[in-house]
Amino acid sequence: MGAMKFLVLGGTAWLGGEITTAALRRGHDVTALARGESGTVPDGAAFLRADRDSPGAYDAVARQSWDAVVDVSRQPGHVRRAVTALSGCADRYIFVSSCSVYADHHVPGADESAPLLPALEADVMESMETYGEAKAACEQHVLDAFGHGRELIARSGLIGGPGDVSDRTGYWPLRFARPAAGDGSVLVPDAPELATQVIDVRDLAAWLVRAAERKVSGKFNAAGESIMLPAHLELAREAAGHTGPVVPVAPQWLADAGVNYWSGEHSLPLWLPLPEYAGFASRDNRAAVAAGLELRPLSETLADVLAWEQAAGPDRPRKAGLTVLEERELLATI
Repeated sequence: MGAMKFLVLGGTAWLGGEITTAALRRGHDVTALARGESGTVPDGAAFLRADRDSPGAYDAVARQSWDAVVDVSRQPGHVRRAVTALSGCADRYIFVSSCSVYADHHVPGADESAPLLPALEADVMESMETYGEAKAACEQHVLDAFGHGRELIARSGLIGGPGDVSDRTGYWPLRFARPAAGDGSVLVPDAPELATQVIDVRDLAAWLVRAAERKVSGKFNAAGESIMLPAHLELAREAAGHTGPVVPVAPQWLADAGVNYWSGEHSLPLWLPLPEYAGFASRDNRAAVAAGLELRPLSETLADVLAWEQAAGPDRPRKAGLTVLEERELLATI
């Protein structure tokens, strides 16, 4: 097919940059609209500097025609104003949502028909406490303006791979590569019934571009394959070449010690409480796979994110995980 005109709202941060790169790689014309504070656009893309909070943010792009608009925002006001401005000049709108829009995470294997959280009424998400509600509101704005076959709602699972500054996918391979303890011991949650589900950022970006080419529409769980936490950790260990002791500890022990779930300071990434999160990382992704989503092996993602972590600087400030000192102190109490 011929080159398409893509408008990426963002395009300078991690996912937006990967989408821009994927579209350029397939010969498309790409314009990124962003403030430009998260970095530069990939070579070959046009850049329009704009603040999506400003009244005239979309004036320049609304005077052009677009085959596809891609939006990754979490702010309902950004999306509401964008779809209002672009509904008459864009053929389709691709919105990267999140599986956090679902109201319940108890049930493994739930598909896209599962109930959603109530949409945030405000234009601005003030904190991550209402992230799911904000993404649900964004979805509704897209459906209101681009429904009936002109929309693609990609409810992503945990996105990982090279460039993951959230530290949720890079923490484990890096910790196995650089154990905190002198004897190589690594502390892990003893949670054999907990699932993990990572989608490589490169796979998600490539699928969104191909879906635009094929005019795919609808709602999809754009998630990786579900794999239990012990198997995930073993793949991270293999990627790092770790041969030291693995020290599994009970979830209640970790909670009593003040270790936090999922992310943030003093946390263990990917660890979540059961049974309330039994379905959080085991969403049904079959519809997306049937629509062309291609997933690389998790082992490849973990090896690549480890290489990126080592190149980016393992001692940079972290957004998730235990520090070396914190882990040593915990291991010393076992």
